[in-house]
Amino acid sequence: MTDDLLADFVRADGEQSLGTYGIHVHRQGRPPIEHRFRSDDRVNLYSVSKTFTAVAIGIAESEGRLTIEDRLVDHFPELRAADGFEKVTLRHLLTMTSGSGHLWFADRRVDAADLLHEFVAEPLVAEPGTRFAYTGSGFYALGRVIARVTGANVRDYLLPRLFRPLDLHNPAWHTCPLGFPFAESDLFLRTAELARFTRLILQSGEWEGKQLIPADFVSRMATDRVDMKEGDAHTDGYGLGIWLEPGGHLRMHGAYGQIALIDASRRAAITVTAHNDNETAQLTALHDLVLARLS
Repeated sequence: MTDDLLADFVRADGEQSLGTYGIHVHRQGRPPIEHRFRSDDRVNLYSVSKTFTAVAIGIAESEGRLTIEDRLVDHFPELRAADGFEKVTLRHLLTMTSGSGHLWFADRRVDAADLLHEFVAEPLVAEPGTRFAYTGSGFYALGRVIARVTGANVRDYLLPRLFRPLDLHNPAWHTCPLGFPFAESDLFLRTAELARFTRLILQSGEWEGKQLIPADFVSRMATDRVDMKEGDAHTDGYGLGIWLEPGGHLRMHGAYGQIALIDASRRAAITVTAHNDNETAQLTALHDLVLARLS
């Protein structure tokens, strides 16, 4: 259903060419509000996928398969790592502070025989933990860790633990030439499906009476934060696979306007899929015309 809450956002979408596909608003204890600009087809979530991979790490940690303080090289002793890379932990990968100079995203062709080998061999440009650098390489490596410690790739690992309980039926997740999901991007879901995952984070990992994600890990996603040298009005740091905003809001954010905002103080979550080249305008409209008006 659509109500007056979204009227100004819908108008702004047309006036500013925000390219929104759909918006879904969840408020605890109230019926959901949504508006469709087109059919609710599955779309590439781009970097929102990183949060799913982070959650997989949290679940695997709760099962005793790893800890986020593990060194990456301890899971792959066969790799020839660059000097200093032996200090890189899974926490560094989750917060994108590995110090690696390797820059890669899933829209780039993979020419290396093994992208993980290439990442680990890349010289460090900073001491691990001291420099935030946005890249997909670390999250791809985290996906490989899941495969190493569980025997299942990150998509298949999440199927019984997350996707099926949320009724996210058989989602596609594009893979590298070796068959491993990109993990940092290229998971495909509908707006309404992503909205269920967004609500799950709002609810500290609980869904219909079952704890799908450890509550303490959901909390640590926001509290294990790193500062950024360059931010914007809506960004106050980065946590474990999720953006942090002023006021304590959390944000999942993928290219071309895939955005999920979580406001624990209002017990509300806003989920959007889109395709636009002005994500700043879209994010501002979501904050000013939707989030700020929630009671």
